[in-house]
Amino acid sequence: MTMIGVGIDLVDLERIRLLLANKAEYAMNRFFSDHERQYLASRPDPTGHAAARIAAKEAVYKAMQSLPDARGIGWRDIEVSRDREGRPAILLHGVAAQLSQQHGGLTVKISLTHSATSAGAIAVVEGP
Repeated sequence: MTMIGVGIDLVDLERIRLLLANKAEYAMNRFFSDHERQYLASRPDPTGHAAARIAAKEAVYKAMQSLPDARGIGWRDIEVSRDREGRPAILLHGVAAQLSQQHGGLTVKISLTHSATSAGAIAVVEGP
């Protein structure tokens, strides 16, 4: 496999808490896929989960920046899901999926973390 890029991001939970309190519908529709919105709606307090997903999306976006046309990737083109074992996984849609196909199929590895005040993610993108 060939290393395409590494991305990292850190998100302040208070910023996401305020975003969800003041612009919940707008934020949910702008940043999250249908599946992500369903997952977040199932959480008693979605703040940390939303923050981790935003950090993951930004980390994947950063990791893909060496690819031509990567600037066209939107928030919902990167979806945080879970693999069969419950670990975080990334699904690519739209422009991100097109770039993956153009480059022979990319593998995205993601790691998430959070504390009482922040959520972070690191992504590694590899090609064949």
